[in-house]
Amino acid sequence: MSQPQQQQPEAVKLITAFGSPFAHRVEVALALKGVPYELLVEDLSAKSDLLLTHNPVHRSVPVLLHGGRAVCESLLIVEYVDEAFASHGDVRILPADTYARATARFWADFVATKCLKPLWLSMWADDGEARARFAAETKASLAVLDAELQGHGKRFFGGDDLGFVDLAACTLAHWLGVLEEVAGVRLVAEGEYPALRRWAEQYTSHEVVRRSLPDRDQLVAFFAANQERYRSIVNAAVQ
Repeated sequence: MSQPQQQQPEAVKLITAFGSPFAHRVEVALALKGVPYELLVEDLSAKSDLLLTHNPVHRSVPVLLHGGRAVCESLLIVEYVDEAFASHGDVRILPADTYARATARFWADFVATKCLKPLWLSMWADDGEARARFAAETKASLAVLDAELQGHGKRFFGGDDLGFVDLAACTLAHWLGVLEEVAGVRLVAEGEYPALRRWAEQYTSHEVVRRSLPDRDQLVAFFAANQERYRSIVNAAVQ
C-alpha cells in the first residue's frame, strides 16, 4: 500500500532592500520561528514589477510572499509570521495572554508614532525650529521607553526573550547612531537613557539578531549617499 505523499511547505520569500530596519524586523521574526525563506533584494531607486505588483498601495519593502499571497507592512508581517508558523517550535513573538498581547501592540505603536516618526523628521528637517521641535518630541518619547524598561528590569521589552516590541524598536538599537552620524544631529547624549542603552546592547548582541544586522560602515555609506533625497522628502512634508 503506497504511503500518502507529504504536502510540501509553501515557499516563503521576503522582498527587502539594503538598510531597511523594517525588513530587518521580518528577517528576525522568520529566524526566531525557524522558517526558511528566500531574500529578494530590491533597488528602491528602480522598483521592480514584482514589488509594485505585490505592494501597489505603498510601493515599499518589506513584502512577504507566502503560498501565492502577499503580506505588506513590517509589523503586520511579523504578526502573520507568528500566527502562520505557530507550529514551528515554541517561540512566540507576541504573548499568548490577551492583555499582554494588547500591551505589546500599544508599545509597538508608541515606538512607531511617538519615537520613529519625529526621529526621522528631526534628522533631515532644514528648518531649525522644526528640527528642535521634532528632536524634543523624540527625546521625550525615548524617556518614556527608558522608564518602561527600568520599571520591569528585564532584558527585553516583553521579558527575558525577544518579542514584538523589540522588533518594532530595532531602529533605536542599530540605526540611530548611524543616522546621527550622517545627519550631524545628536539626539542621545552620553549617559542618557541608560535602560534603553542596555536594551540596545542586548538586542544587537542577540545571536539571531546579529545574523540579520547590516554592516554599520555600509549603512553609513548608504544613508550618506541618500541623505539629499531624504532631506528633500522631509522638507517638502514639513513646510
